[in-house]
Amino acid sequence: LNALIGLNRVKGEVAQLVNFLQVQKMRQEKGMRTQPISRHLVFYGNPGTGKTTVARLLAQIYKSLGILSKGHLVETDRAGLVAGYIGQTALKVREVVENAIGGVLFIDEAYTLSGGGDMDFGREAVDTLLKMMEDHRDDLIVVVAGYTDRMGAFLQTNPGLRSRFNKYFDFEDYTPEQLVCIFELFCSHGGYKLAMHTHDNLLRLFSVLYETRDETFGNGRLARNLYEMTINNQANRIVGLARVNDEILATIEET
Repeated sequence: LNALIGLNRVKGEVAQLVNFLQVQKMRQEKGMRTQPISRHLVFYGNPGTGKTTVARLLAQIYKSLGILSKGHLVETDRAGLVAGYIGQTALKVREVVENAIGGVLFIDEAYTLSGGGDMDFGREAVDTLLKMMEDHRDDLIVVVAGYTDRMGAFLQTNPGLRSRFNKYFDFEDYTPEQLVCIFELFCSHGGYKLAMHTHDNLLRLFSVLYETRDETFGNGRLARNLYEMTINNQANRIVGLARVNDEILATIEET
C-alpha cells in the first residue's frame, strides 16, 4: 500500500483503521471489552484513483490480521447484482456475496443500485445485500465505491446503508506530477525510458489535462492509456528505420 504513488490521505486513513483493529483484537484476546464497529467502507472518488487496488490490498491486510479467512477480492457492479425479472435479483446477489465470503466484496458505481424508481430491482438488490452483510458480518467486508456526490445520495436512500457504512475514504485526483510518475512507472515495468526533455513536456501535457478535468477524468487510467498509445507510436516510428539498436528500442522520444 505504501508503495503506491500518491493517495497520502487514504494511506493515513488505512493505517489508522488497521491500528484500531489490531488493538481491538489484542483486547479481545485478553478478554477485555471491544468497541463494536462496522468494517464496511465507502470509497469516494473519480475513476482511476486506485479504489480497486486499495480494496484488494485491504483484503490482504485483513487476512493477515485474522479478520478475514481468505483475503480475496470479488468485484461487481449493478449488472452483476440486478436481474431483469422478479425474484432473480435476490438470487444474483446471494451468489455474488457467497463468492465473496472470507474476503472483500467491491461494488463499483454502487449508486446505480438506487434511483431507478419503484419498478427498479436495484432496491431489492440493496435489501438482499444488507441482510447478507448482517448474516456474514464476521467474515465479509463490503466496499461501495463511486463519485463523491452520487455516493452521498445513494447512502441516503436506505436507512440500513447509512448505519452499516460509517467509514469513508476520499480518493483525490492524481496531480500532474503524480501522473508523470505513474507514466514513468509503466515505462519502467515495460522496459522503456524517456528521452531528455520528454519528462517536462509530459508534465505540461498532464497539467493541461488536469486543469480542464471533469468527473470523467481518467487519472491513473489516463496515464496508462497514454503510455499504451505512446509505445504504439514508438513502434510506428522505428519499424521503418534501417538500423535499430537496444537504445532505440528502449527510448521514448518526441517526434
